[in-house]
Amino acid sequence: MQAATAPPKVQEIGSAVEEFLLPNIDGGEQSLSRFLDGKKGAVVLFWSGVCSHCARYDEYLNSFCRRHPELPLVAVASRHGETPEQIRRTVAERGHSIPILSDPGSAVAGLWLTRQTPRAFLIGDNRTLLYRGAIDNFKYPDDPQYAPYLERAVAEYLAGQPVSRAETAGFGCAIQSIYYILPKSL
Repeated sequence: MQAATAPPKVQEIGSAVEEFLLPNIDGGEQSLSRFLDGKKGAVVLFWSGVCSHCARYDEYLNSFCRRHPELPLVAVASRHGETPEQIRRTVAERGHSIPILSDPGSAVAGLWLTRQTPRAFLIGDNRTLLYRGAIDNFKYPDDPQYAPYLERAVAEYLAGQPVSRAETAGFGCAIQSIYYILPKSL
């Protein structure tokens, strides 16, 4: 007789996201609750220093906390094989000012059902998921079809309104792929 397996976990808008405790790339550990402490909410961004899509948002990410001091932004580096040393180098080269946590083995990415970077999550102060998806529609702000998904969700939330578009399709670089774990010599 085979043991029963738990049904796959579903992450629903309006429900609480999983707590995490991860190493900071500069030492120490950070929990999601600590980022939320005394704040109205937070943005958790699954990020990678080697993802070309993430690199496009460097300026946006570095200015986020100035624009939204009531919402901390934390990046979670979950990409398979990306080391804290590589991430620290990238942070120095690109001048990042946001906190970046290391997710070894992509455990938190798995709990949060995240498969690519960048992927943004806007959460309320009680860990309630309010928005999940892309930062924007991958058009530049001067494009007439530009849609700032995350900024719109943040503005609505901070104004006390419901988030009108709580989910968008993501795009970006895979967190884990069979190609990342193939032997080097075939």
